[in-house]
Amino acid sequence: MARLLLAAVGLLPLASAARLYSTYSFNPLEHLGGIAPYFEPQDPPTSPAPPQGCTVTRAAYLSRHAAIYSNDFDYEEYIEPFVDKWENHTSIDWSRIPALSFLARWSPPFSEAEQEILTRVGRLEATQLGVSLSFRYPNLRIPKRIWTSSAERTFKSAQALVRGFELEDNTINVVSIYESKESGADSLTPYKSCPAYSSSAGSEQSSVYQKKFTKPIVERLNALAPEFDFTADDVYGMMELCGYESVTRGSSPFCSRDLFSPDEWLAWEYTEDIRYHYNVGYGSNVAGVFGLPWLNATANLLLAANSSSTQDLYFSFTHRELPPAVIVAMGLFNNSAFGGTADSINDTMPLQRINHRRAWKSSHILPFLGNIAIERLECTGSYGFDDGEYYRVLVNSAPQELPYCNDGPGTTCSRDGFSAYVQERAAMFGGFSEKCGVEYDNSTDVLTIYTDPKFGNGTKVGKKRSLWGSEDEH
Repeated sequence: MARLLLAAVGLLPLASAARLYSTYSFNPLEHLGGIAPYFEPQDPPTSPAPPQGCTVTRAAYLSRHAAIYSNDFDYEEYIEPFVDKWENHTSIDWSRIPALSFLARWSPPFSEAEQEILTRVGRLEATQLGVSLSFRYPNLRIPKRIWTSSAERTFKSAQALVRGFELEDNTINVVSIYESKESGADSLTPYKSCPAYSSSAGSEQSSVYQKKFTKPIVERLNALAPEFDFTADDVYGMMELCGYESVTRGSSPFCSRDLFSPDEWLAWEYTEDIRYHYNVGYGSNVAGVFGLPWLNATANLLLAANSSSTQDLYFSFTHRELPPAVIVAMGLFNNSAFGGTADSINDTMPLQRINHRRAWKSSHILPFLGNIAIERLECTGSYGFDDGEYYRVLVNSAPQELPYCNDGPGTTCSRDGFSAYVQERAAMFGGFSEKCGVEYDNSTDVLTIYTDPKFGNGTKVGKKRSLWGSEDEH
């Protein structure tokens, strides 16, 4: 009997390991970089609740727009060519091909005319974010104005967010900021007025790993359907459709793990992480430069004394380029934060293999509706800390500890520490006009849209019915 018991005990670790392995789960929608539907990755898994004894008294948010059908580059470069090719191969009996059988009855989820347009899912998620923020900050006054860049997708995102905030119609104005190429730092799209920034930066580097990871997939799919002659671009477009179709129809057969494995999705994500690293991340010489103005302007808003002109909550919408640039200006998600130097940062994103331990993950930074928040908190009776004013940063609801600015409860930083931290970052990344190589007249290095009367008070959203009822339904 004793021998039997020992044998049974000896099997327990194996049984436990089997159970642990069987619980493995993977969601490709959380690894789609800039086309991931909004989610909160809990990176790091710190609590978003204010620290013990602390209450938020003012906050400012910067958000990417909500989900769109497709951006123009992805559609024209990958999705449209794949769809055209699929439509021209009517002789293939997809129903007989494992993993690809859905292509026998599939139809494209959107057309060329719907590029850059907000989806219904996107509008809903923006409205839900407004509701969530009203619950998160029940003691803050509803904002009088929110700000947005002038593109339709950002403006419509702002309108939808307002619907989640407003208790009554026409209480919040939306201020549209023109997306000028000659506005200096004074817009919500400062990268457009920074000549040193290139929208194609990172494409060359990411193509190296794209070619590597797609090669076996291409061979596998061509073994299933040789007549189609799959290419690396076809594979990339199919994987993009997982995200874009999901935010259009609610789900997509291209997300199936029978079609692409978790490791293949992680490789797709890493390819995008490389691109964003060089485009708007630590591999860019100017990302922090055009990310700083929002950080600086927001810090001034939060540090300012209360007055009749201040708001408890500031919210701004922009495009995918600005939030990661602000993150660089803040020093967050830095692969070399605990070792290495700025000169060696590119070594942390090798082009021939995945750095699975990297901090820089675009899926965690800029999904659709991805947002950065800075909160001002009043803390009283927090054990181990003086009463007073503290500040903290959240990225997609996850509190982030600012580098060398962590002398408060939880991940917060004291008022003096936060002020000094912003000044240090300004010394690193200040000088927008010079560092961007601006040659046009009347450039500026500061963002004034929140305080300068010339930007106006904006416009009302209108009745709730008009936001949802006047739009074409897709």
